[in-house]
Amino acid sequence: MTDKTALLAANSAYYQAFLARDNEAMAALWAPDGVSCVHPGWPPLIGRRAVLACYADIFRNPLQEPIARGQETVILGESEGRVLCIETVGGGALAATNWFRRFEDRWLLLHHQASPIAIPAREPPNRNAMH
Repeated sequence: MTDKTALLAANSAYYQAFLARDNEAMAALWAPDGVSCVHPGWPPLIGRRAVLACYADIFRNPLQEPIARGQETVILGESEGRVLCIETVGGGALAATNWFRRFEDRWLLLHHQASPIAIPAREPPNRNAMH
């Protein structure tokens, strides 16, 4: 398996753990230390304990929308790699960065960040509408 393929597989595992609301799978994806996370509209989370506690809270939320991802772009270095992608959550779009480091033969997450982005309207605006 190439490094790019392995990195994309690790990125896919992150979204699978999120969709399954699987705390153990999520914990297995994160590096042992030096991790951080910024969810849209939230303050930065620093440290493995804070990051994993946040995911546990998200997974307990019955109203949490599923996340779909697409348009993955890989930036690969010798021991670190990033996957940039577009997340779709509840009809909104987010630009996401998942930053990984290779630990022996595994890519583990160091940082996740997602920020809202503008997406094109599905229909053209009504030019005759009054504001």
